[in-house]
Amino acid sequence: MKHNAIFDIQTDGDFLTQALRIFKFQYDNNLVYHDFCTYLNVQPDAVQTLEQIPFLPIEFFKSKDVLSTTDTPEITFTSSGTTGSETSKHFVTDLSLYEQSYLKAFNHFYGAIEDYCVLALLPSYLERTGSSLIYMADDLIKKSNHPESGFFLNEYAQLHQLLLELQKTDTKILIIGVSFALLEFTEQYQMSLKNAIIMETGGMKGRRKEIVRQELHQLLSNGFGVPHIHSEYGMTELLSQAYSKGNGVFDCPAWMKILVRDTEDPLTYLNNGKSGGINVIDLANINSCSFIATQDLGKINQNGTFEIIGRFDNSDIRGCNLMVL
Repeated sequence: MKHNAIFDIQTDGDFLTQALRIFKFQYDNNLVYHDFCTYLNVQPDAVQTLEQIPFLPIEFFKSKDVLSTTDTPEITFTSSGTTGSETSKHFVTDLSLYEQSYLKAFNHFYGAIEDYCVLALLPSYLERTGSSLIYMADDLIKKSNHPESGFFLNEYAQLHQLLLELQKTDTKILIIGVSFALLEFTEQYQMSLKNAIIMETGGMKGRRKEIVRQELHQLLSNGFGVPHIHSEYGMTELLSQAYSKGNGVFDCPAWMKILVRDTEDPLTYLNNGKSGGINVIDLANINSCSFIATQDLGKINQNGTFEIIGRFDNSDIRGCNLMVL
């Protein structure tokens, strides 16, 4: 099927047309998703709205091969996991879709990547293999064409010196980092950066005491001397990301959409402003599954932006657990 049409979406009608097309394709070609839809007694001909499309619980990526094609995967992205825990596996058969998705989204929200010096502070991801975030950051670094773009493990002094040098020019700076590493840097170095975007990707679990987003962003804002902290919302199982330019309020690219489900009844959806489970439609995920029920809790604002307010603990995933085959 034609894949690039998703990147030409302009209206809600365009999105619905593409979503229904991809739903029918995945129903016919993804054995795991087909069985899940059959379990819910959902037939493609009866599906006319986004809310009628079944959303596959994200846990399936830990135990099943979620694929809508027989093509050989070009790469397998894996989630991080504690010792002994199952990790998610995302088999990607067309890396060009992932690359188009993050490049077009970045360009939409931030402009051309070639205008930036990209500095990636992602130690916990660099220390393992299979990270989709590392793949994206590496490609952004290469495409930035800036001689100083690169990864930093824990070379905070080197990063600090580089930032001081870059401040002598009008270079746009993108620092994309895991939360605990960004915090550690600001505890050693206080800066007042200009022309810089600080983008946190989450990631405190197991490394530092968890703190609420507002407190984290205030500490980082003070430490780097910038008015707002940006955020990226993505995950191993997706090929698209949403971005926040401050205050934890996210926007999706045109081929990605968020719905909020009732935590007690996962087949019921909530109005804007009410908190529930986050369902993601990621139309770039054509060759896997584009309709995923995550373990995140959040809400959609009246203007269509969304916020993440936490995660289910294991005792809270009532409806989803009942539907895991």
